[in-house]
Amino acid sequence: MSESFEKRLAVAYGDLSGALRAAADYLVENPLDAVSRPLRTVSAHSGVSPAAFSRLSRALGYQNFDDLREEMRVKIDRRVNNFADRAGQLQKEHGEGNSDFVQSHFMACEHNLSKTMAGLDRDTIRSVADRLAGSRKVLLLGALGSTGVVEYLSYMANFCADNWILANRMGASLGGALSGLDKRDALLIVTKPPFAVSVIKAARLARELGVFVVVITDTHTCPALEYASSSFVVSTESPHFYSSYVSTVFLIEAIVGLVVGRAGVAAQDRIAEIELHNRQLAEVWSE
Repeated sequence: MSESFEKRLAVAYGDLSGALRAAADYLVENPLDAVSRPLRTVSAHSGVSPAAFSRLSRALGYQNFDDLREEMRVKIDRRVNNFADRAGQLQKEHGEGNSDFVQSHFMACEHNLSKTMAGLDRDTIRSVADRLAGSRKVLLLGALGSTGVVEYLSYMANFCADNWILANRMGASLGGALSGLDKRDALLIVTKPPFAVSVIKAARLARELGVFVVVITDTHTCPALEYASSSFVVSTESPHFYSSYVSTVFLIEAIVGLVVGRAGVAAQDRIAEIELHNRQLAEVWSE
């Protein structure tokens, strides 16, 4: 929670109307929902009108609710994104000789998988697989730390389908990749803090175009969730300085597996053909 927001609220709270106090109380108690959900959703969950949140923002000295929410989001992101401090903690524990990092990291990954699985809505993942399997085109997008895992997703998917496309490979235009997409298409995004601006903007544009947007992230503060048609929040806690991608890989492998199961004989034939061509081109070692 932003200290500036807290200070402003503490000064003004006594003079606020009942409706504005209710809006402020909701923001304090539910900061993650407040920064990651559209105003209409925040209003529905809180029982407070959108106008009350706007009036509260102005009463606290913000131009509008988006400015108030952005300040809250930046503060939360700082807590999540402080890689340097986490690296320093790793070095401190190593220097003191009181940490078995390998064991700790293994236990964290095991916990992340269990937590992700426990929170996974089976109906949602099945409906996402159905939608992706039936899409005219599936655009795949990741940036920064998520680039590699999305490239792996693309590699897997291209064994069974020729319409899954990596959006920003080798400097390709993201705008070009989004051009021509509509409600027949899907965009699958993997994004984690720190969030790449281009990915968030791509999610927004895709939603405006009517594209089915799937977002995989590790925090409910992810700005792309606002534009998601369907989403998954995986667990990535770790003693590492960077968030773990183990549960993310599990999830994308599960999605591709479900898609292949729905693709029928055509996918099997394509995989066999690719394997044959790989051998003919000597791309893989053959005894």
